[in-house]
Amino acid sequence: MVELLQIHEPGETPLPHAESNAAVGIDLGTTNSLVAVAADNRPEIITDADGVGLVPSVVAYGADGATGVKGVKGEKGVTVGEAARRTLLDNPQNVVTSIKRLMGRGVEDIKSVAGILPYDIDSEAADGGMARLRVGERHLTPVEISADILRALKARAEQALGTAVDKAVITVPAYFDDAARAATKDAARLAGLEVLRLINEPTAAALAYGLDKGVEGLYAIYDLGGGTFDISLLRLEMGVFQVLATGGDAQLGGDDFDHAIVDHFLGQRSAGAAPRDASEARTALATARLAKECLSRTDTGSWRLEVAGSGSEHTLDVAVLESLIADLVERTVAICGEVLAEAGVAADAVKGVVLVGGSTRVPLVRRRVGEFFGRQPLDDINPDEVVALGAALQAEALTQGSETLLLDVTPLSLGIETMGDLVEKVIPRNTPIPVARAQDFTTYQDGQSAMMVHVVQGERELVDQCRSLARFELHGIPPMTAGAARIRVTFAVDADGLLTVSAQEETTGLAQEVAVKPSYGLDEEEMARMLRESMQFAQEDMLARMLREARVEGDRMLISLKSALESDGDLLTEAERAEVERHAEALSEAMTGEDRDVIHAAIAELNRASEAFAERRMDRGIRGALQGVAVEELDDGS
Repeated sequence: MVELLQIHEPGETPLPHAESNAAVGIDLGTTNSLVAVAADNRPEIITDADGVGLVPSVVAYGADGATGVKGVKGEKGVTVGEAARRTLLDNPQNVVTSIKRLMGRGVEDIKSVAGILPYDIDSEAADGGMARLRVGERHLTPVEISADILRALKARAEQALGTAVDKAVITVPAYFDDAARAATKDAARLAGLEVLRLINEPTAAALAYGLDKGVEGLYAIYDLGGGTFDISLLRLEMGVFQVLATGGDAQLGGDDFDHAIVDHFLGQRSAGAAPRDASEARTALATARLAKECLSRTDTGSWRLEVAGSGSEHTLDVAVLESLIADLVERTVAICGEVLAEAGVAADAVKGVVLVGGSTRVPLVRRRVGEFFGRQPLDDINPDEVVALGAALQAEALTQGSETLLLDVTPLSLGIETMGDLVEKVIPRNTPIPVARAQDFTTYQDGQSAMMVHVVQGERELVDQCRSLARFELHGIPPMTAGAARIRVTFAVDADGLLTVSAQEETTGLAQEVAVKPSYGLDEEEMARMLRESMQFAQEDMLARMLREARVEGDRMLISLKSALESDGDLLTEAERAEVERHAEALSEAMTGEDRDVIHAAIAELNRASEAFAERRMDRGIRGALQGVAVEELDDGS
């Protein structure tokens, strides 16, 4: 008998979270990102001073920068958003786009797309095998770059709300694997955000359309973003979101439309006129993106492509564009058919189709989706905004009502034991009842035919620190490879506080269930004691994590400084170098202690001492990158 291994379906990854109203919803997208907030079940996109909500998922690294939020300064040398996008054509070597496509991927994973994606990949991976990019003179991981985007969104929210924002619900594609989800959480932590929950983008879209408010039936969520495609079939019944089937392609999105346009333009030029490096590839793709967006509103247009040291004029109309991307769109339609077949559902049984992602603005996409499902897709909500709005609603749901403990809420969190003696909270404390929550689990051993379901109550992270409520076994799981089985575990608490936990193997329908009284045997004082202990140890855990994070930041800085001194130490005088090395030694000494404030102070001092050195290295890098390169600015009207 073996224990459960958690997987993140359907739709969410519950995490412990503090009680706070300062929570936002974030759509961390491939092409654009957004941040939203909800109050009284009314979500709203947080915009800049000009009323613009979209923040291009573009990061530029230079000598100075801002977050892309008017009036809010970012980290020195970092610019995020529209201001960064405007520098793409004339400074491409220091600009990163579509970084979401590399989240959670290692160097070996991306070799197959190294010649397609406009990245300069470092041959050596970062710690943990994560891919690392060369951006100008910097070596950055996708996590670090995504953290810069999240910092910009956090700053925008804080400026608009007038208060600190440190908690968020963040959306991820349904097809994101564990590594990509973990990378997203790591990026949030680097940005100073606690992830209340990761939810799948299709679920967020359904929430935005209010499909959790008494609506029942089958709904499809068609999500075509910049870098990924997802299709999810949801059954809504009694307020429970059940994911019947999902499908998609983690490497298919609007970016691929851009590549098709670039290939078409290059085919009209002479041989050997392809982009010579990642910088020119980004320039070409930016031009193609402008063409694609324009042809979603007009019938024809002309654009100038600057690659391989020369420029060329190209005309493109809607008919030609649709011929270029038809195969890509048909791939998404074919996947829709596969998902329906997997669920045993006919297209006409789907009550509604929700469109998500900016790429669904392409007329051919809308037309083919409507033809396949036999109904006009739902598009009442801006497809660029729908996911962020749903995330904001989920953030509000996770924090609302947390100030009062009533009889009609769960007094303590209810969860399940997972592999490693960990607790996965299914229903967090203070959740209004009645409530039902479902999650999918899987096996972790080949041929596993039975599974133990252990239900626990409490706020701690380890099973032996929580209260055991019940155990039962699910037998008869068909032998298959590890991770192939799907066991749906449903927690349902009725108005009387009676908890029913059921587990069902999806292919055979075999099921077991148990009913327990979660608060039985616990008086008010015992519950108060459990809460006091959880809060006490949570603070210790938080302090320990913050100390480790400070040490990691210090280590990263010292390693980077050592590399910089080895390659560009000639930019410093002997006196300047001695000063920098003195502060580096002070940081090393501080990191042996237990005071994170001392470490942060030492980091700040080393930053100050090495600031001039960093600027000189940046100047050298820019001069070297621009030598012999002629770049013509393209006015995109922004």
